[in-house]
Amino acid sequence: MNALGTNPLSPGTHTVDLNGIVQRYHVHGTGPVCLAHSGGPGVLWEYMRMPAVERHLTMVYVEPIGTGESGRLDTHPHGYTRDRYAEALDDLIDHLALPKVYLLGHSHGGFVVQHYALRHAGRLAGIVLYDSAPVTGAEHFAEAMRNMEEFTRRNAGNPELQEVLDAFRSIPAISNDEEFTATIRGLLPAYFADYWGRAEEFAPLRATVSGSHISGLDEHLAPDVIDDRELLGAITTPTLVVVGRYDVICGVRWAHELDKLIPGSELLVLENSGHFGHLEEPEEFTRAIAAFAASTASTASTASTAV
Repeated sequence: MNALGTNPLSPGTHTVDLNGIVQRYHVHGTGPVCLAHSGGPGVLWEYMRMPAVERHLTMVYVEPIGTGESGRLDTHPHGYTRDRYAEALDDLIDHLALPKVYLLGHSHGGFVVQHYALRHAGRLAGIVLYDSAPVTGAEHFAEAMRNMEEFTRRNAGNPELQEVLDAFRSIPAISNDEEFTATIRGLLPAYFADYWGRAEEFAPLRATVSGSHISGLDEHLAPDVIDDRELLGAITTPTLVVVGRYDVICGVRWAHELDKLIPGSELLVLENSGHFGHLEEPEEFTRAIAAFAASTASTASTASTAV
């Protein structure tokens, strides 16, 4: 639990018990409050740090339940549906005691954020769907395969390419945290527009990124398959869609669909990024987030600096 009297938005790491589940989160920055939900599901939050964005927004980096030091369900690694993640987000927003916040969801976190926006629009000043998609399942996988084939063509002859392809093929066999971490580290070059051209810059992330194995099955062991295309027209929250031109897993096709389906949304395509535009093109990424926040700031909550 947070110490008695501690501001839940004071800078640093916080741990709180929310309805019997431990929730850990990290606060950095200043300005209107934005909760950032990481991807995977299961990737630890640190890759999401956005120091440039923190000059404009108070970033609350969430460790989603089942991941890192946050609590695990009794059914772990199963049961982490979007409904369950959205419930945890709602509990955390209650704990922060803010009338309205921004939500930024990266990759799978984007699926969670668009799901939340359809159910709790009144709690939101705006949402950022960052490398998200309106669907998962077979159609999403087929598009990822097409993008991986293009990545393979672009990098033909690279001696490290086979390691990435082997990691991609190993995804269905993941059954524990160690295998999950090994796979994401092996696969990481495919998630950048030009990993090997900037290897010195991005190698530390590859060496340290880790996570928790989340099965993608509900508590009854059924896949938590997503298809929001008939629902997204009901989103009334201001929305910014961000995607990297070379994103293999949640690529440009899906960003255009989100932008078309969500009324009044804005779209940013980062032309020199893959899945990590906040690392690959941080200045352009930050400009877009800051401009979006400024245009919707009249309804957003701002963090207090009191402790």
